[in-house]
Amino acid sequence: MKVDTGGNQLFFARHDHKADVQDDREFSSMVGDGSSVAARTGASAPDDVDFTSMTRQELFDWMNGQIRDGSMTLDESSSFLGMTIKIDAATGQPVDMAMDTTEIDFTANARAGIEGALSRADYRFAEQLRAALGLMLAR
Repeated sequence: MKVDTGGNQLFFARHDHKADVQDDREFSSMVGDGSSVAARTGASAPDDVDFTSMTRQELFDWMNGQIRDGSMTLDESSSFLGMTIKIDAATGQPVDMAMDTTEIDFTANARAGIEGALSRADYRFAEQLRAALGLMLAR
């Protein structure tokens, strides 16, 4: 039996850092700065938001602003991201948040989500929603 001691090209392949930079730019262009929330609510900063009366797009923009300035991690944002999703009951297709002007009380949604998670004994999800609700109430 012969054992080859040569290096495997898969493990020693050079990494293209230029592709990483391009990926970062593409991600940055997708992430908003939260300015639409401030413009709509008349707030001086994206942190001055009313979670009891905002659109899904406004919540999404605020969340992305928090991620961009380092105030929120991607893990912390997952509960907020889930609140921005809406599926049309008739078509089963996602509703474009940019076109949906429905104002939502996200604090009430979080409370209802916590109750639902506890009724299913999903304590991890309930805790994530509690953390999101706590963040909303602190603003």
